[in-house]
Amino acid sequence: MLNIAVAGGGIGGLASALAVARAGHTAHVLERNTEFAELGAGIQLAPNAFRALRHLGVAEPVAARAVRVAALRLLDARSGALLTEMPLDDAYRHRFGEPYAVVQRGDLHSTLLTACQEHERVVLHPGTAVTGYRATPDAVRVVTADGRTVEADALVGADGIRSRVRAQMLGDGPPRVSGHTIHRTVVPMADVPDGLRWNSVNLWAGPGWHMVHYPIANGEKLNLAITRDDGARTAVSGVPTSRDEVLAGFPGLHPRARALLGLGREWRTWVLCDRPPAATWTEGRVCLTGDAAHAMLQYAAQGACMALEDAVVLGEVLEGTPEDDVAGRLALFAGLRRERAARVQEVSSWMGHALYHPRGAAAAERDAMLASLSPDDLLAAVDWLHGHALGGPAHQGAAQAVVLT
Repeated sequence: MLNIAVAGGGIGGLASALAVARAGHTAHVLERNTEFAELGAGIQLAPNAFRALRHLGVAEPVAARAVRVAALRLLDARSGALLTEMPLDDAYRHRFGEPYAVVQRGDLHSTLLTACQEHERVVLHPGTAVTGYRATPDAVRVVTADGRTVEADALVGADGIRSRVRAQMLGDGPPRVSGHTIHRTVVPMADVPDGLRWNSVNLWAGPGWHMVHYPIANGEKLNLAITRDDGARTAVSGVPTSRDEVLAGFPGLHPRARALLGLGREWRTWVLCDRPPAATWTEGRVCLTGDAAHAMLQYAAQGACMALEDAVVLGEVLEGTPEDDVAGRLALFAGLRRERAARVQEVSSWMGHALYHPRGAAAAERDAMLASLSPDDLLAAVDWLHGHALGGPAHQGAAQAVVLT
């Protein structure tokens, strides 16, 4: 049995701790905040995420708090025309073995937190900010902000896009600012007109911007987000924003979409950041997971899904690990995950550019391309992503064309 320190108590950190504990080791979760909590509103969980959650033993409680949406829909933000639709019906679930659902981010986090609290081999350490580490061939000494040193057999850096573990390991500077600004809010479903209560993930694509909405919280709330490719160069996170400012930023938005946008009252704003794929995820007994390893833009709706996959594979490779083979097992983990995560990072960037924000002739080309795809074509295009078998090869299938999530 190993003692493994996990830096970060978000979705990825808790999932990693749970996977490590289920593999027979003791996980110490070092969370910088004094409480374990997750900010944010809605999150999309594709079948690959539910496959990971099932490995972790929490698929059923997450599913009980999630909304199983009927379709993924892409609409023209100005005309309102439906550009394409992927039904998430019985045929979809049969093909991928799990559902596609949306959930409030806090509900996913609290389910993982409860599972960790109930597991005898998970120890939670709130108010413990990891600032660095000192690695030797035989151990890792994790350094915290209050000057303490935590001894461990391994360190998992699950401390997010501004990871201190990554900063020491790679020294590659701050995250890359995307130039995309997103406004987010949650609206009581009781305020939404009956004709706009769609049980689907709906993305309205406009020239240089797009809007997304879907139900969360067992259908009691509407998650609403709108993004503009405005060239923003300064990262901001969760800044309160006036309703008037949000409404003024999207001229030409279709009346139905604008009616939904007008329902938002308490808006918060982020400038999206990501990182390019990293060639290195490990340094001896230290490894990176989740956003610390592969922070990506939101456009493939796979950030949390990838962190959950990371956790499961990490637990699998560490099962039965002797003390003298920790570094080798972590290197194996990175080798299994690096190529797939990099592909999802790249696809996420491509989707924002080519599917959600094109203008003029590029938008017309997108529309024609989507119109040419049959329902089977759409499913084949996401096979590699939604149908990924955990613990298997990093690449599955050869579909390269288009991903709609």
